Amino acid sequence: MLVVSFPHLLLFLFSWTWGILATTPSHEEIVGEFFNQNAHAGSSTSNHTNNWAVLVCSSRYWFNYRHMANALGMYRTVKRLGIPDSNIILMLADDAACNSRNRFPGSVYANPGRGLDLYGDNIEVDYRGYEVTVENFIRVLTGRMEPSVPRSKRLLTDARSNIFVYMTGHGGNEFLKFQDNEEISAFDIADAFEQMWQKKRYNEILFMIDTCQANTMYSKFYSPNILATGSAKLDQNSYSYENDNDIGVSVIDRFTHYILEYMEQINKTSHESMADLFASYDPAKIHSDPGVRADLFGRPLNEVRITDFFGGVSQVEVGNGGDGEARASPSGTTEEENSSSEERPAVAVNASQAQQKVAPPSRPAKWRMTRAWGGVLLLGVLVGWVGFKR
Repeated sequence: MLVVSFPHLLLFLFSWTWGILATTPSHEEIVGEFFNQNAHAGSSTSNHTNNWAVLVCSSRYWFNYRHMANALGMYRTVKRLGIPDSNIILMLADDAACNSRNRFPGSVYANPGRGLDLYGDNIEVDYRGYEVTVENFIRVLTGRMEPSVPRSKRLLTDARSNIFVYMTGHGGNEFLKFQDNEEISAFDIADAFEQMWQKKRYNEILFMIDTCQANTMYSKFYSPNILATGSAKLDQNSYSYENDNDIGVSVIDRFTHYILEYMEQINKTSHESMADLFASYDPAKIHSDPGVRADLFGRPLNEVRITDFFGGVSQVEVGNGGDGEARASPSGTTEEENSSSEERPAVAVNASQAQQKVAPPSRPAKWRMTRAWGGVLLLGVLVGWVGFKR
């Protein structure tokens, strides 16, 4: 009959418990494995935590109806893909919806069939009419605001913000007109972006412009992480798409029309890249030669998701909650950022697009396996010892 002493029993129970605990994953490891298993193989390589959009229609007067429709079409698209109004600066130099010539008061349409009202009830215009000036546009970008300017009119970005800047209106070689009263030059925008970079106001910028000779407007850029595209090269015009006989004017430009048409197939979880969008450009349909400038941009275009600029995004960081460690907050920013003197607005969360940065677990899997095998070895030694004592 085998008799096991009390010390032997305690040693056996200790080794068995040690083995069980060693093979049980910690909370941090469970969370980390969840995110790693559910991350898409082709996930975005951007490290931004929030998306913003600055949409500018710089033209006045009823015959420029299409420029307002251009900007409102982009506004509808970025909102549909998850960027909230709190993260959108919309600048409309004129209000075609309330123009006395409009046969459909309170509405703006971008197609002759008038199937979709781009104005409607759910719209927030931040700068309207004579507020749309070169000075105000530069102030929005650089953050050089008077203290009296409300938060809703500020671009509250940081070093981890991706910004989509869209401009439309009448322009020429290295300039864009604002309300037939003043002009902004390619140098002005380039210097504004450099100020933003120096002040850590962006992570990446997508600059898109629809105007005559649009590609000249990004020719002077020199700051890093800027991707730019335009509707027409030097000495080329940007053309309207189609007229509406009831409205009496052109309702949208060709370049913007075909981009918005492409964007209709994009949703919040889409893996389509900026390379796919640029490949869809057809000069025969657009009636001009659209351009792309990517030499300042740090990532391959086939790895840049369209939703990196057009969609809502939230960063998830898992840690132990210790001092100095960033933790995910409900707004998509970190608690460290939220503790700053100026509170940042909430951003839309797109979980399937979220980039997961998992903090190193406190008990790595390799150490866990080492302890497990150590427990097995200890148990084997115990059994051998008891057999030897017999």
